[in-house]
Amino acid sequence: MIHAEPFQSSVSVRSLLNVFWKKVPADHTASVDSATALRRSATAKASGGLIKGDADMLRFAAAAEILETDFWVQYNELGGVQDHEVPGGTGNPRYTDAIEVLDEDMPVYIHDNTDDENTHQSFLNAYLASQGADTVNLNPFRTLPGSSATGSSGKLRLTNLTQLTIDTSWWTRYRNDKHNPDLDPNFVFPQAVPTLGVNQHTAIPRTDADTTDPNFLQAIANTAAFHFATIEQGGTSLYPAMAQRATSVEVLRILISIGPTETMHFQTWSDKAGNAPPLTAVDPVTGVSVTFPDLEVDNQNFNKSLIMPEPCPFLSTDLPRCSIIRPTETDGIAMGVVQFLTDMGLFIGQSSQFFTVLAELAKEADEAQRGCN
Repeated sequence: MIHAEPFQSSVSVRSLLNVFWKKVPADHTASVDSATALRRSATAKASGGLIKGDADMLRFAAAAEILETDFWVQYNELGGVQDHEVPGGTGNPRYTDAIEVLDEDMPVYIHDNTDDENTHQSFLNAYLASQGADTVNLNPFRTLPGSSATGSSGKLRLTNLTQLTIDTSWWTRYRNDKHNPDLDPNFVFPQAVPTLGVNQHTAIPRTDADTTDPNFLQAIANTAAFHFATIEQGGTSLYPAMAQRATSVEVLRILISIGPTETMHFQTWSDKAGNAPPLTAVDPVTGVSVTFPDLEVDNQNFNKSLIMPEPCPFLSTDLPRCSIIRPTETDGIAMGVVQFLTDMGLFIGQSSQFFTVLAELAKEADEAQRGCN
C-alpha cells in the first residue's frame, strides 16, 4: 500500500506546488484590515479577495472534486450514460447489465453523479480565479492506465479503480444509535462487507476477460456499488467539517451548498448497495476472494432498509440523541481524507510528487482558522 509520505527532494514543496497551481494575478491595490476581513460578503473580490484559510479550504475541495471527477468519468465510460454532458467512452454492455442488477436506473445515477462532481471542481476553480487566488491543476499527474475493456476511452487517469480496499464501516456507523465517531473515536464499527476491507479488488472490468464470467462480473459491479457509497460518505463529512472554519459568509455558503449534494449522492448509493446480490467470487487474475453477504436481516446495524441516519449521541452524551451526519469533527479533516483515499488504494501507482502536492494542500486546508488571515 502506498502512503502519503513526505517527498524527499532538493526542490522545495512550495516550488513544486507552483508548478501545479495556476497563478491568477490578483489586484493588491486595496488595503483590507482584519475587521473588514471578518465582514466579507458576496462582494469579497471587491474588498481584496479571499483570506488565506478560506482559499486553502476551497483549493483542497477543488482538488478532491478533481479526483472524484476522474474516477466517476471512468465509471461512466463503462457503466453510465455517455452524452454531451459527460462525453468519453462508449459503454460496456456486460458491465452495465451487471450494474443494472442493483437498479435499472444505475447508469443514469452514475452519469448524474459524474456530472455533479465535474461542476463542483469547475465552479470551485472558477470561483478561486474570480477572487484572484491560485487554482488547482492536477493534469500533470494523469499518468495511470485505466481499463482497456470495451467502452473505455483509454485515457490516462489520476486514480486507480482496479486495486481497491474498501472500508464499508459507514454502513453500520449510520445505523448504530449508540456510538458517534466524534465522541467515540476508538469504537470499531463493523464492516458490511468484511472481505472488501482486505486485499485488493477491482471495481471496473480491467479487460474484456473480466466480463466473461457472470459471477465475477457481478462481484465487480457489487464492489463498485459499495465504492460509490464509501466515497460519497466521505464528501458528506468533509464539507460540514471544513465549513466550521470558514471566515467569509460566501465561502461558508459554498461549502454548505455543495456538501448536501454529496449527501444526496451518498444516500442514493447507500440504498443501491443494499441491492447487491449475495455471492462469493474469486478474482481470476489475483486469486483474491470476495463475499457479499445477504443484508436482508433483522439486525439494526446491518438491515439494508435502514438508509436514514439513526439518531446517535451528538456533541455530548448528556444531550438527547440526534439524527446527524457523522463524523463532522473539523480538526485534521483534510489530511484524514487524503489518508482515507490513500489507504483505499485509489492512488496506487501515483508518483511521490503527487502525494507531496496532495499532502500540502491538505495541510494548508487544515491550518485554516475561522476569523484569521
